[in-house]
This record gives sequence, C-alpha cells and structure tokens, in this order.
Amino acid sequence: MRKVFFGVVITLIILFTFKYCGDKNEDRITLQENTALIQEQVKNVGKLVVTEGHFSEVFTYKNSKAIFGDFIEAEKRAIVIVNADVTIGYDLSLIEFEIDELTKTLRILSIPKEEIKISPDYEYYDIQADFLNQFEAKDYNEIKKTVNKSLMKKIEASDLKSNAQNRLLSELAKFYILTSTMGWTLEYNENPIESTEALQGLKL
Repeated sequence: MRKVFFGVVITLIILFTFKYCGDKNEDRITLQENTALIQEQVKNVGKLVVTEGHFSEVFTYKNSKAIFGDFIEAEKRAIVIVNADVTIGYDLSLIEFEIDELTKTLRILSIPKEEIKISPDYEYYDIQADFLNQFEAKDYNEIKKTVNKSLMKKIEASDLKSNAQNRLLSELAKFYILTSTMGWTLEYNENPIESTEALQGLKL
C-alpha cells in the first residue's frame, strides 16, 4: 500500500513538473512573439515624416565701392524675387530604442532632430552695374546667404515647425497604441507614457 501511495505521489510530482515547465515555455514563446511583433512595428513606423511649405520674398540688392579713394563711387544693384519650397522632416528610422523583455517595456532613447530643407528659385530683375563694379560670383553667393537667413527667420516665425512636430507626435502615438494593446509600457527619457495626451507634453 505504501509503495502504491509513493508511486502516486511521484507520478503527480512528475506531471506537475511537466505542466509547470510547459507553461513557462508557452510564456517564453508568447514573450518572444510579442518582442518580434514590437520590433517589426517599430521598423514599419520608421519612415520619413515631412511637412511642406512655400515662401516668397522680394529683395533689393545693393553694393557700392569707392574707386580712387572717395572720388568715384561705383554701384551695382538688382531686384531678386525668391520662391522657395521648404520641407521639414523627421527620419523616424533614426529613432533609437530598446526593448526590455523582462519588464515588457519599449524605451525610446532618442528622437532625431528635424531636417529643414530649403529649395529656392531665384529670378533677377533690373540688374544695374557700373563698369568698375560688375556683378561677380561672390555677389550671387552673398544674395543666397542673405536669402537663406531671411527664410530661416520666416520658418521660425511660421507654424511650419509646430505642424511638423504634431505629425511626429501622431507617429509616436502608434508606439503607445501598440504597447498598450499588448500589455507593455512605453517610456521616453525614463518617463512612462500613460496616454496619447501625455505625448503632447514631450520635450523633443
């Protein structure tokens, strides 16, 4: 009778051991599947997000230089009309992140800065130049330099950058939706993101 009792106990222990190990294995497989899915989704979100704008500007360029001391002054001038297409983009493939399987946490470590590209088209009118002060390559370079500075100021004063950032946050919201539906946690700068509204307060 005692042998039968011990046999039953040993059998139950073996069965429970196999069941426990099997459950652990299933948990591990599920965790690995979740990790692979999160990695794939982060990769899919990693695209270029672009906001476009257009600016127009009219400049009057003037340059004069003294010849033979202050006896003669040679001048040159031109009217420059600039039409520029501007794009502000975030290359989300450059986002740095890590996946913590133990705590089921997706950590965003860094977000790339915006890339501003200006594509200007120049039209020159009413070009006037004295014989002793002709237009040269340096004049056109100076015009382009001045135009670029002016356009950057206009971009900063416009809502183009804020619109681009809003598009970025919309893409980041996909990370939150993904992690929350899978029971994971999303973190940025060691702070957990607990709602899509919390994304709006991120300091990028």
